[in-house]
Amino acid sequence: MNIKSLLKTFLSLPVVLVACGAPANPVDPGTGGDAKGDVTIYVTTNNRSQDFAKKTADFSEKSNMSPTTITLDPTVRYQSMDGFGAAITGSTCYNLMQMTPENRTKFLKETFSNEEGMGYSYVRISIGCSDFSLSEYTCCDTPGIENFALQNEETQYIIPVLKEILSINPAVKVLGSPWTPPRWMKVDNLTDLKPYNSWTSGQLNPAYYQDYATYFVKWIQAFQAQGISIYAVTPQNEPLNRGNSASLFMGWKEEQAFVRDALGPKFKLAALSTKIYAFDHNYNYDNLADQNDYPLNVYDDEAAAAFLTGAAYHNYGGNREELNDVNGKRPDKELIFTETSIGMWNDGRNLSTRLMEDMQNVALGTVNNWCKAVIVWNLMLADRGPNREGGCTTCYGAVDINKSDYKTITRNSHYYIIGHLSSVVKPGAVRIGTKGYTASGITYSAFENTDGTYAFVLLNNTAKVKTITLSDGNHHFAYEVPAKAVVSYRWKK
Repeated sequence: MNIKSLLKTFLSLPVVLVACGAPANPVDPGTGGDAKGDVTIYVTTNNRSQDFAKKTADFSEKSNMSPTTITLDPTVRYQSMDGFGAAITGSTCYNLMQMTPENRTKFLKETFSNEEGMGYSYVRISIGCSDFSLSEYTCCDTPGIENFALQNEETQYIIPVLKEILSINPAVKVLGSPWTPPRWMKVDNLTDLKPYNSWTSGQLNPAYYQDYATYFVKWIQAFQAQGISIYAVTPQNEPLNRGNSASLFMGWKEEQAFVRDALGPKFKLAALSTKIYAFDHNYNYDNLADQNDYPLNVYDDEAAAAFLTGAAYHNYGGNREELNDVNGKRPDKELIFTETSIGMWNDGRNLSTRLMEDMQNVALGTVNNWCKAVIVWNLMLADRGPNREGGCTTCYGAVDINKSDYKTITRNSHYYIIGHLSSVVKPGAVRIGTKGYTASGITYSAFENTDGTYAFVLLNNTAKVKTITLSDGNHHFAYEVPAKAVVSYRWKK
């Protein structure tokens, strides 16, 4: 992302600080514990009066005549869900490793545990450096693919954090995306093919397609050797963004050729089950006319399409309705949402507005437009970093940790919107239909989990309390949803 183009005047606002050792409301997804009730409920209000508060409700024995009833319809089935999470960047892992082991484990359990936390189920990491790394690097900076090796940022920070996350929740999926290939593989353009020794911009030299595909294979195998399975990759993060501090331009014709002729065949030869998602960039294709419908164009080559599971999107430009359009044209291909940011430019620490907007547009907005996964940017930043020259200096994390003690945590909107999905919607769940009550300011989505439970996530973006009844055909119950709140529900059929 090109943060500078998004930056607006920042108005300082007060925030609520929560020590990770003693959060205001300990996170508990309700899969265990002593809470009684037929329905487990989580509530977050935009003024933090309820901070992911755990509640319960009982099924009603009375006949249901409520005009505000939403009835789940499991006969109408949409996409299955892969999971929800955040990016575990080099900066995030550095911050986590500055915490005491006890506090780090507590925070990671609150975030990833299905039994003791929100149950985050997906993470995104960079293949080599990103714009939130401690330095510029790839895993093969010395020319020659035989020189491939994992680097210090991975071995000292990312891999230890991933191992701890997986020890808490072994089912967490890992998505990898490169910001740049090794510089010796870059050229200034595809006509002159002059070497381009820069972290920023450039294009991939077709002469190195095979070596670069081998680079992906070696990277996946290196993580496998550490006990970390790579569920999916994208060929290039933000392939139309030349301006990022580590970047590469890869138009759809290039990505099509790279996947068809190198990446896909190399994965097949190595017997890798890792999925490949195309594109990984904005809804509006950065307003480049010749790049419109980028993934659809890639799919037009059947040989390339055969290696691609689907496409990934960011929301730094355009409208999420693009997801619905792409799904309508290629319903056989999956969609996932892989990056969005908060920061100074969009009042990122102001929960009163961001919780509502991000739940509407990022969480429910992408899921209701066919996305199987939702991943936000940095899980944890400290004073908007660490960052380096050319990287974003105005970004906030899903949570921000205080550098003075590496303990006191502020939970921002992105932490809550993912948690409200991941706590009740488990991997393998299917989004299902609904009938009944609708109203302006009320947005929701319903799911059927594989364990025989229903999940429902609702946003009340109005100034009024709404008493809403949910029915699955066998049971019904009412719950008073606070004004300006997000509520998640889970119950057995």
